[in-house]
Amino acid sequence: MKIFEEIESEVQSYARSFPRIFNRAQGEYLYDLEGNQYLDFLAGAGTLNYGHNNPVLKKSLLNYIESDGVTHGLDLHTKAKGEFLKTFNEKILKPRNMDYMVQFTGPTGANAVEAAMKLARTIKKRQTIINFTNGYHGVTMGALAATGNQHHRGAAGTLLTGIDTLPYDGYMGDDIDTSAYLDKVLTDSSSGIDHPAAIIVETVQGEGGITAASFNWLRSIQKVCDKHDLLLIIDDIQAGCGRTGTFFSFEEIGINPDIITLSKSLSGYGLPFAVALIKPEHDIWKPGEHNGTFRGNNLAFVTAKETIDHYWSDELFTNEVRKKGKYISERVQKIIKTYGEGNFSSRGRGMFQGLNCVNGDLANKITKLSFKKGLMIETSGADDHVIKFLCPLTISDQNLKKGIDILEDAIKAVCASTNNFDEEVDYFHNDYEVES
Repeated sequence: MKIFEEIESEVQSYARSFPRIFNRAQGEYLYDLEGNQYLDFLAGAGTLNYGHNNPVLKKSLLNYIESDGVTHGLDLHTKAKGEFLKTFNEKILKPRNMDYMVQFTGPTGANAVEAAMKLARTIKKRQTIINFTNGYHGVTMGALAATGNQHHRGAAGTLLTGIDTLPYDGYMGDDIDTSAYLDKVLTDSSSGIDHPAAIIVETVQGEGGITAASFNWLRSIQKVCDKHDLLLIIDDIQAGCGRTGTFFSFEEIGINPDIITLSKSLSGYGLPFAVALIKPEHDIWKPGEHNGTFRGNNLAFVTAKETIDHYWSDELFTNEVRKKGKYISERVQKIIKTYGEGNFSSRGRGMFQGLNCVNGDLANKITKLSFKKGLMIETSGADDHVIKFLCPLTISDQNLKKGIDILEDAIKAVCASTNNFDEEVDYFHNDYEVES
C-alpha cells in the first residue's frame, strides 16, 4: 500500500472502503494479491453489468486488437463504429420504435450530460435547466450544477449556476405530488423560476439513494415538458443498459425523451464510452461544437456491439434480469421483516435496488462487516445510508444468493451486537473468513 499512500491523491474514495490491492477479476469475482476472492456487488459502480472480463466480449476484443484494428479515431468513420451504429439501431432503437441520432461525446457520463444540457440550451435559447433533489449527474462543472449532493458541490470552488432544483417524487412525502408543484411554479410568472430549456431527471436515482420515481410521476413530468415547451432529458447512465430489467429504464413507462444520456455499462466491458441520443429534429450541432479527443473509443465500439448481439437480440436476458430482480426484492423484504424494527426499508426496482438504513453509521457497519467475509458492496444517498445492490446482471443464481446471505449475516451481527464496532468486526471475522 506504500506507493498509494505516498503519491496518490487524497481524492481517492472506493480504495478507502476496500483497502486491498486487486490484480485479477472474472465474472462476479475480484481477487487481491494474496489470492483472496471477493464477490463484487459494486461492479465498477454499474459499469460492469456483464461482469469482469466477460469471455464473449473478451474474445471479440482480443481478435480486434490482434488484427490491428483502429484503437483511437477521433470522430473518423471506422468499421468498428459503423458496426456498432448498425447493431444499436437494428437491435435496440428500431424494435422500440425509437428514432434518435447518436452523438459520441467524451468518454464519461458527465460529458454526455454536459453535451445534453448544452444542446438543450442552444435549441431553446434559454439558460435554465430544472433538476431534482438528490439527483446526481456528474462532477464536471455543468453536470455538478445539476447534482444535489453538497459533498460534491462543495468542491466546486465557485458558483454553480443555470440550474433550478425542485423536489423529486416523494421528497415531500407520499401525499404531495411534486410534479403538480413543478407545473405550478412554471405557470406562475412570479414564482422566481425562469422559463427553463429542459428538465433532466433519473428514473431511478443511483447515487441519490436508489430512489425510484413512480411511473405516474414520470408521465406527469413528460406532460409538464409538453405543456411548457421544455425538452425532457433522461439520464440513463446508471439505471440504463438493463439495470432495471429493460435496456432503457423508461421503456415500460410510456415517456418519450428528447435526449437520453448513456454511459457506464454501454461498452459492456468497463471501457470508457458515452453517448447522447438526440431526436433528429434537435440535432442542430454545428461541426465540432462539442468534441473531445477520446470520443472515438473503437475498442468500446467492438465490445458494445458484441454485448448487444449476445444479450439483447431477444427477451431471454431481460427475463433473467427480471427474475433476479424479483429474488432480490424477496430477500430484501425478508431482511426488513426479520431485522427491521424501524431500521430498514427498500428502494429501487429491477436489479437496481437498495436497502435503506436508518442512518449512515448502521449502513457503514454492515458494509464493512460484509467486506470482511468477502462481499464488496457500497452505499449511496445523502448520508451514505442506502446499501446499494450493483452486482453484475449476469451473476449466477448461486452467487446472488451467496452475496445476499453474506449481507444478511452482517446485518444480523450488527443488529445483535451491543459491543463497540471494533469488537463487532472481530466477532464477525472470527466466524467468517474470506475465501482463498
